[in-house]
Amino acid sequence: MKDTAPKGLGIIAVAALFGIIAAGVAFVLYDYQFIGAIFIGGIVAAITAIVLMLGWREPAPRAETVTAPTAAAPTASAAAPETVAAPEPVAAPEPAAAPEPAAEAPAASDEPKVKPSAPLAGEDELDAKKGEWKYEAPKDEAPAATKAAAEPAAAGKPAFLSEAREGGPDDLKQIKGVGKKLEETLHEMGIYHFDQIAEWGPAEQAWMDDNLKGFKGRATRDKWVEQAKTLAAGGTTEFSSKVKKGDVY
Repeated sequence: MKDTAPKGLGIIAVAALFGIIAAGVAFVLYDYQFIGAIFIGGIVAAITAIVLMLGWREPAPRAETVTAPTAAAPTASAAAPETVAAPEPVAAPEPAAAPEPAAEAPAASDEPKVKPSAPLAGEDELDAKKGEWKYEAPKDEAPAATKAAAEPAAAGKPAFLSEAREGGPDDLKQIKGVGKKLEETLHEMGIYHFDQIAEWGPAEQAWMDDNLKGFKGRATRDKWVEQAKTLAAGGTTEFSSKVKKGDVY
């Protein structure tokens, strides 16, 4: 529906209304004279008219209603796809029949198939002696395996001699800590010379410390190896010099 009142008449009507209200307020509340009140009302009406003219906006045109197109009904070609029949399941093969268990073998008979008509020659004699004899090794010669088990090789055991070399044994009493009794013990064990003791390492010294009957720990405590190296090389020690002079024994 279009507006029938012109724009200018509307502005004049509103401005006149504000001017009359302003004149009445000035005349009643502020005791202005009639002419003064009309003057004030005219000023207010003019200001109101100017403001309305500057701020007037034409109403926006109304948007026409757009009718949405009606969706076309689906054609026969757009119909739902045909249902494809599922393939029939293939029957599983029947399991093969289990093999029949093999027939048990007949138990062996304890009895011989053929009995001799007469005992064999010497059979009676063997039956009579069965369990009465056994093999015995000679007493002075045991099997090698038995010997090895009886005398296992000891770790760190020094090399011993069955007897002294040509020229006789060295005077082991020149080693400090070795007296007459201990020298006899060393000879019994197979130690006759300085160079035998000089070749000992930590393992051999430890073995001797543990196996010297009545003198355990003497080899390391008295430093036999250091003295034997000097004596085996032909040198002398302070203690060996006293022994040679006869000041010790």
